[in-house]
Amino acid sequence: MNKIYHLATCDTCRKILKEVEAVEKGVALQDIKTEKITPAQLDEMKKMAGSYEALFSRRSLQYKARGLAGKELTEKDYRDLILEEYTFLKRPVAIVGKQIFVGNDKKTVEALKNAL
Repeated sequence: MNKIYHLATCDTCRKILKEVEAVEKGVALQDIKTEKITPAQLDEMKKMAGSYEALFSRRSLQYKARGLAGKELTEKDYRDLILEEYTFLKRPVAIVGKQIFVGNDKKTVEALKNAL
């Protein structure tokens, strides 16, 4: 099943969903603000991405607000933070078959578009 974890209020996420024609292609969408990520979903993403750190967004406003910039975080810290605060998930995260696409850089979006 193809699925994209996104934030409905995020302009970048909306732009990417439109660009890759996610709705038209029948991709399941999960707004991570209204439907929280489950530990099982996050663990599955980690298995595909290689680490929780790869899924973690340092751009989150909470990152600076909590003073995390100077701290050394473990994989467990990354996991706990993402489950606690949805903005710590790097967005969007798309799972297409056995591939995962994390983030919004141009190369990732292009690869996602090709995979769909």
